[in-house]
Amino acid sequence: MGRVRLALIVSEFNSEITSQMMERAKEYAKKWNAELRYIFKVPGSYEVPLIAKLLAEREDVDAIATLGAIIKGETKHDEVIANSIAYTLSEIALKYEKPITLGISGPGMSEEQAYNRIDEYARRAVESAIKLCNRIGKFKVLKLEGFPQIIE
Repeated sequence: MGRVRLALIVSEFNSEITSQMMERAKEYAKKWNAELRYIFKVPGSYEVPLIAKLLAEREDVDAIATLGAIIKGETKHDEVIANSIAYTLSEIALKYEKPITLGISGPGMSEEQAYNRIDEYARRAVESAIKLCNRIGKFKVLKLEGFPQIIE
């Protein structure tokens, strides 16, 4: 497989955190030789799945990394948002057979914890998307002999 054509979806909510996540994700995409095709900004993390679906439908996107920060408030709203996003993104990934990684930190997280997770979530989201895309590419061209086959 050639260079992974990667899209980023970045939540603007908590932008003091997510803008740093985006910058780190761009650095990691370059480090792992991915072709960064789109950076799509959305108002909040809840809007991420719609854009993930639109990007997954595109033939010029191999993988999608999502970035956001869901910080705990006074209610359990953060849990509702995070659970909905995680479930919907996994459904989209399964439907389109494309990696969509969850680089959205939270729920139950303080603002300080969100800042501490900027690099980790950006790195893991991009790295996982690229690695999984490459492994899926290898899997699709496997010869049916010599089991077990390890795909890494």
